[in-house]
Amino acid sequence: MTTAYDFSATAIDGTEQMLADYKGKVLLVVNTASECGYTGQYKGLEKVYQEYVDRGLVVLGFPCDQFGNQEPGNDAEIGAFCEKNFGVTFPLFSKVDVNGGDAHPLFKWMRSEKKGALGTKIRWNFTKFLIDADGNVVKRYSTRTVPADIKADIEKLLPE
Repeated sequence: MTTAYDFSATAIDGTEQMLADYKGKVLLVVNTASECGYTGQYKGLEKVYQEYVDRGLVVLGFPCDQFGNQEPGNDAEIGAFCEKNFGVTFPLFSKVDVNGGDAHPLFKWMRSEKKGALGTKIRWNFTKFLIDADGNVVKRYSTRTVPADIKADIEKLLPE
């Protein structure tokens, strides 16, 4: 059986990150963009991350430029933008595709585990996947679901 921990991704600083390093943590995986109408969700994602990081939540941000070219920057620009404008401290990764033949394997897997309004395709930026401490996709949330609205589901997965 495949879990989130079977994948790796390139961190925004260019290093290879094994998701197995997060084993035992609850993950909230999000495809992000810096020039999207939903970019303000970075603030909510950071707030949720800060609220639950000590209990075992890790938010993972994956910039994506597949939706209206709303993530045009390079990794350094994206990282600087997120830190300066939203104080992002959760892990960010290099830009990836989330749909199509070149989609990152993690996103291909998550999409197949939890379908959305368009079946397996991701509809837009800031689609979120909640993964339990065993590495299984528990739930998929649409772009319009703000991070604060996911807190109850996160709480169910975290230790007291």
